[in-house]
Amino acid sequence: MAERTVFQSIPRKHVVSIGPQASVRDAACMMTRANCGSVLVMEPPDLLLGILTERDLMTRVLARGLDPERTLAREVMTPNPICVPPETLVSDAVVLMLERGFRHIPLVSGKKILGVFSVRDALPRELGTALSQTEFHEQVNDALG
Repeated sequence: MAERTVFQSIPRKHVVSIGPQASVRDAACMMTRANCGSVLVMEPPDLLLGILTERDLMTRVLARGLDPERTLAREVMTPNPICVPPETLVSDAVVLMLERGFRHIPLVSGKKILGVFSVRDALPRELGTALSQTEFHEQVNDALG
């Protein structure tokens, strides 16, 4: 069976986004309504500025005691996130996310944002493939010093 692409694996084919001046409370409410773990921070009509995730809300807002009503998305987002094209294999995206330490990655075709792939969108077999690739990379790096 051929491995899925990241675009094939995302359940929602629309972009959940907010403007950079939105409060993080608004971002959290939007994520809750959309039942997703991230929101893209964008300038209309389609300029991607950053991504704001559940982890960002926890580590950059709550843990620092910032007021979610007064803290703006642009102040705590991850700016200029790494993006992948929609034809990227799920295991390749998961390897990238494991190596870079994040769980959400925007899908971009040209300048068009197609959605966000989450590590939760991967199937167990795809996660296994990604973990095997990551372990192999670690072994090669160890051997090369």
